[in-house]
Amino acid sequence: MDNEQSYSSQGYYGRPHAGMPSAASTAVHTPQRPGSPNDSIGRNPFGDGVESQASQRTGNGNPFQSPAGSRPPSSFESSSAMGPRYEPQRYFHSRRVRKGEVEKPWLDKVDPKEKWVTILPIIGIIVGLGISGFLVWDGIRSVVKHNYCEVLVDDFSQGLRSDIWSAEIQVGGFGNGEFQRTTELNGPNVFVENGNLKIKATLEDDARILKNYKIDLLKDKTCTATDQASCIVATNTTAGNSTIVPPVLSGRITTKKSANIKYGRVEVRAKLPEGDWLWPAIWMMPRDSKYGPWPQSGEIDIMESRGNNYTHPQGGNNIASSALHWGPNPANDAFWRTNVKRQALHTTYSSDFHTYGLEWSQKYLFTYIDSRLLQVLYVNFDSPMWDRGNFPQVDANNSFVRNPWDGGKFNTPFDQPFYLILNVAVGGTNGWFEDHANGKPWLNGSPKAKKDFWEKRDQWFPTWKQPQMEVEKVSIWQQCDGDEDL
Repeated sequence: MDNEQSYSSQGYYGRPHAGMPSAASTAVHTPQRPGSPNDSIGRNPFGDGVESQASQRTGNGNPFQSPAGSRPPSSFESSSAMGPRYEPQRYFHSRRVRKGEVEKPWLDKVDPKEKWVTILPIIGIIVGLGISGFLVWDGIRSVVKHNYCEVLVDDFSQGLRSDIWSAEIQVGGFGNGEFQRTTELNGPNVFVENGNLKIKATLEDDARILKNYKIDLLKDKTCTATDQASCIVATNTTAGNSTIVPPVLSGRITTKKSANIKYGRVEVRAKLPEGDWLWPAIWMMPRDSKYGPWPQSGEIDIMESRGNNYTHPQGGNNIASSALHWGPNPANDAFWRTNVKRQALHTTYSSDFHTYGLEWSQKYLFTYIDSRLLQVLYVNFDSPMWDRGNFPQVDANNSFVRNPWDGGKFNTPFDQPFYLILNVAVGGTNGWFEDHANGKPWLNGSPKAKKDFWEKRDQWFPTWKQPQMEVEKVSIWQQCDGDEDL
């Protein structure tokens, strides 16, 4: 069979026609011209007559060339002068996709059940939003809304008014072993400047510390306390004694004579001091101490801080804390159960003014900074304070521990009128400043703590970049909705 017959038997695309022998069964040897590319490429170099699979498939030695049978007749060269027909390079020919051969799944009929894959999640989202909205609405509806009556608003535009503020003038350290002597209104430590109240700590005169010197506030009739230890102090360094007068002056003022509230709101907008061992506070004490001495009648600390920087282990002026003090005696003060700290975000409380607030009712008490949403301490009076304290039956001296609030309300002792206190203390031996922390120059249990503190003034005094608490405004409201026990 000649080459023409061999090609036509393959059909147009190289597929054998029915009844015709296949290309594989027809052994056709096409003579090659000497020097032809097909003379050696694809042939078996061992001369055993076995051609490579690629050579058998393509008819030449190029393994990447398409089979000759897949090319149309027009793609072959023909020349009578050349004698036998040779198979030239094949080129790719595309085939048109016939209509209906391409699948279009998006046109297929969708199973009715598949729509629920979309509907059910949407229903779940709608139901979830509805439940969330109801819970928010119910929470807001259930909160008791109180009406507040203004008791005191002072922006110090009229100076430091003595009919509103009273100074506590003492030398005894107020039970905390503090190192300052508090002074009178409108003096070098408590004054109004540029429209703001300033409570500033200053150093005592060296001469009153280096020699034997006595401060007698009872004789001067300026002491606001009645006990001698709070009104009289002297320097005595003879014969190994180490007692000195308070080495620092500062201030402590209150609204005890002008504004006492039982349930209400308090806001103080203030900038805190900066300096080691300064102790600013905005807090409240009971007017009458109905349930007994501290802490039986309670204490509300809206804000306490330290003038030290952030490296202080207990927190410096980057930390503000709120607490309630309550218990049957000082040894069983349960403040640690109601004590929360809040850290300033990327700043300090001595860098700018902040609003320190309190909201207080029979049902709850909470403190906040700048916004009522930014709460610091929250106490829900849902059980008696005695039960919450889990106090021991006997104290360290084997004395019976009595419940001072027996028969009271759940929020007793925080059910009596309290007044506001603003002050800047310095140092102290009650533990507010931890021993051996940040180079603390005194020990809480040392009898010469004040002297040790004063002798290291070259270390701490240079840190007093801002030794005052500055107050822009004080606002106090009383709950006045007709039933203060709601």
